[in-house]
Amino acid sequence: MNILIVKLGSIGDIVHTLPVVSHIKSCLPEAGISWAVERKSAEILRGNELIDHLFEIDTRKLRDRSIGYRSLSVFGQSIKSLRRQRFDIALDLQGLVKSAAVAKLSGARIRCGFAKSSLREPASRFLLNQTFEVRDDVHVINKNLLLAAHALDLPLADGPPVFHISTTDAHRLEADQIIKDAGPEFAVLNPAGGWPTKLWPARNFGVLADLLWERFQLRSVITVGPRESALAEEAAGTARKQAPIVARPSLKGFYELARQARVYVGGDTGPTHIAAAAGAPIIGIFGPTEWWRNGSLNPLDICVGREDISCRIDCHRRSCSKWICMDIAPETVLAAVEKRLGETNRG
Repeated sequence: MNILIVKLGSIGDIVHTLPVVSHIKSCLPEAGISWAVERKSAEILRGNELIDHLFEIDTRKLRDRSIGYRSLSVFGQSIKSLRRQRFDIALDLQGLVKSAAVAKLSGARIRCGFAKSSLREPASRFLLNQTFEVRDDVHVINKNLLLAAHALDLPLADGPPVFHISTTDAHRLEADQIIKDAGPEFAVLNPAGGWPTKLWPARNFGVLADLLWERFQLRSVITVGPRESALAEEAAGTARKQAPIVARPSLKGFYELARQARVYVGGDTGPTHIAAAAGAPIIGIFGPTEWWRNGSLNPLDICVGREDISCRIDCHRRSCSKWICMDIAPETVLAAVEKRLGETNRG
């Protein structure tokens, strides 16, 4: 069987889909698995031994009115490469019109996705020929696994999800260099987030870095992406007790770093999901999104959130006039870290 997975982005969405690949391979070891992904989100998938073909597509250019012939030609070549694989089935795990369009253009005979009630863009169902009702009140990882099980007639996945991320010596060396500067006992703090409403104030990360040093003698490593330097500078500049290390690792370098961290603290963002995949002890600071849907599936990991306000329940707003759901004291996060480290030590 030749299977195409369509999950274009974001980084967190891709990480949440990785267990589908592991489950398919465990049940259908002879199956061929390909993945269609946005080029800007492809790094975490490159070199993955469980994926036979990785198709990197740039759909953003198709939304550009000034698109030229060259860009259209490159996209057309990507589609021709997809069609040459002669897929038996395509799984649209994104639920968008553009992801369903990629599934359709791939030439797959069977195109499966979520039923209308679970689609982010319901119009995408017209490009699919099989849809499945999947419960919405489950974690997105389990939701993806349920769709794959229904579409491919697989047994339900049993046990914790398996994330296969391939790294190289260069990625491990990248992490080792950061750890050399920080010392072996360190925490990873990530102040970034895709939406403004997901951001815990950067200055709070600086205060937390001081508290972690005073309470546990943990040096903090503040990790950010290429365009997030201002957040890192504000967080590091707030710390007074012990200067945090500011690092900008690659995604796979970050994965190797998180594997060795005593604890990770961050919001609902790609690095948090990578850290969970790496097995780091997680403290998630969640506001407009839900931990039960997007957070870590490790029962020992902890979510810190404002459970005392009703407006944050299933909010998903990218802007807000109240802006109170992330109003959480650093001392509250410190208490969660203490509890999580206690669970790690007992384990």
